[in-house]
Amino acid sequence: MGGMPLTALAIAGFSNCDFEPSVLKNILKGAVDVLTSVGATLIGGHCIDDREIKFGLSVTGILKTEKVLCVSGAKVGDILIITKPLGIGIITTALKGEKAIQEDVDCAVKWMLTQNKDASEIALKADAHACTDVTGFGLLGHALNMVKDTNNDLMIYANDIPILDNIYEYIDMGMVPIGAYNNLRYFQEKVIFDQDISEEQKLILSDPQTSGGLLIAINEDYLDEFKGLFYRVIGRFVSGNGRVIVR
Repeated sequence: MGGMPLTALAIAGFSNCDFEPSVLKNILKGAVDVLTSVGATLIGGHCIDDREIKFGLSVTGILKTEKVLCVSGAKVGDILIITKPLGIGIITTALKGEKAIQEDVDCAVKWMLTQNKDASEIALKADAHACTDVTGFGLLGHALNMVKDTNNDLMIYANDIPILDNIYEYIDMGMVPIGAYNNLRYFQEKVIFDQDISEEQKLILSDPQTSGGLLIAINEDYLDEFKGLFYRVIGRFVSGNGRVIVR
């Protein structure tokens, strides 16, 4: 949204019976390193006993009220760009299923470690009209939020969407997170798919992302602002009634 993080509280689920304390120490060190890189400070947190490791941050920051990037606000004619490829949920599912190729895992981790800070700052410079991230609801869910209760439709060009390597092969192996199927089931009646869109493409568009990229609605004249940053133009906003149309 264009905000600047200042402080964070850590929230961790961890089992001392199953993992050495050094594991949690390294997780916290990684969190501190990332927070430091964006000018924020870890000031405390909470830990609970949990057989499955969980970790997150509750972040407090500031933003300028005249420069807030909201999920709604896209204008007819705006283009939609995405700043990271899709497929992270599928790769991590393949990792859990012991089917993932190591270089695919390394690539997914690289993207998960890529911060959205630069993309957010450029979006502000480019006078973006709307912005959201792609996380648990997949691209389709977050795209729908951009046109919900508006007089706009969002045309998404499926073949222009960047995806990680070997994603179709992992789908063929059944390495798709249950969240992707749940997302697709929920959004199926709210999204119009061209008949050429395959079931595999629908699952990729519904794939929950961990640390996914940003969806940014901008006037096409400002696209040059994003030179030097990974991005793809994947859609355009048109007059309508709050639908996402995938072609």
